[in-house]
Amino acid sequence: MTHLKQYIVVSYTSWRTTPSRTQQLAARLRDSEVLFFQPSRPGRSHKAPGRQVRPNVTVYNLPPLRAIPENAGLLLRHAWKGQAAWIRRAALRHGFRTPVLWTTHPQQVYLLDQLSPRGLVYDCDADWSDLPPQWEGDLAAAADVIFAASPGLLDRLSPCNANIALVPNGVNYPMFSRPSLEVPADLRDAAGPVLGWVGRIDPGLDLSPVEYAALEHPEWTFALVGRTSGDCPGLSRLERLENVRLLGWKAAVEVPDYVARFDVCLDLPRREADFSGVLPRRIYEYLSTGKPIVTLLAPEQVEEFPDVIYGAHSPAEYCRLCERALDEDPAWVAPRRRNYGAAAAWSRRAKEVQRILGAIGL
Repeated sequence: MTHLKQYIVVSYTSWRTTPSRTQQLAARLRDSEVLFFQPSRPGRSHKAPGRQVRPNVTVYNLPPLRAIPENAGLLLRHAWKGQAAWIRRAALRHGFRTPVLWTTHPQQVYLLDQLSPRGLVYDCDADWSDLPPQWEGDLAAAADVIFAASPGLLDRLSPCNANIALVPNGVNYPMFSRPSLEVPADLRDAAGPVLGWVGRIDPGLDLSPVEYAALEHPEWTFALVGRTSGDCPGLSRLERLENVRLLGWKAAVEVPDYVARFDVCLDLPRREADFSGVLPRRIYEYLSTGKPIVTLLAPEQVEEFPDVIYGAHSPAEYCRLCERALDEDPAWVAPRRRNYGAAAAWSRRAKEVQRILGAIGL
């Protein structure tokens, strides 16, 4: 009889239709049973029964965690004691006895004394340097293995623990590498080449490269696919341009059809520097199509994939590189981009994670 491995995954994001990194990896833990605990949010009761989202994955809602000052250690410890008790009761209902605890956020360090897991994984995919450093330092030091989503995070955490592995974000490669069968209805009448972006449009996003290029080339169509939130600087000016289309949020299954219609895939910078160096999911999605990619680099940013991504340092250069990308010979570099996308497939990322967990007995 095969005994399934048992994992308690505590995610700082919810289980959603557009899968997070934690979802992608948790759903691919083979020969295992996974209890996935997501944070509380309004309208979602923690008393609801677990929801089976995959044959081996059950999702539970955690109780609400009230806002507590970061320096209130006793209050934080008491609050997380309640979270741990809820997790423990759910685990016992599933017959969990010696599970591995998979953590994703530094504050989850408060779970360690309460749950006493057989093993501890810390999957770090964000820069948490704005939080008390002791949280992440203690969590990283206690972990049996750390998975870091970028070289920058790996360098920051490696002094805490020698057992650390680089596991970048990934992509659903089959979805984005296949030829599109149908052009989305809201792009069928697009005149000229289509240059597109996929991602959230919020106040932290720098839209100046798109505005500059759209004004320089009224014959191009710019398609921005993603939810708009907050007062994003420059958005009102883009809305007035006839060659810019704000297409809004699209379901994950629809996004590949939009990207397939793009002649050039656009990446846009954040206004505030992101020191994590974690590549967003869309870069791997773009690579999987083989299409040209143009990005605006932040000062001192290390270029990722410089052989297949056009990296600009100003809106004017961004526009010039878009021109060059449109003239690119598809046979020149498209296969290399697809190879990078294939190497980043979530199935491959998960196999590497399982290989490492198997090597250390988890």
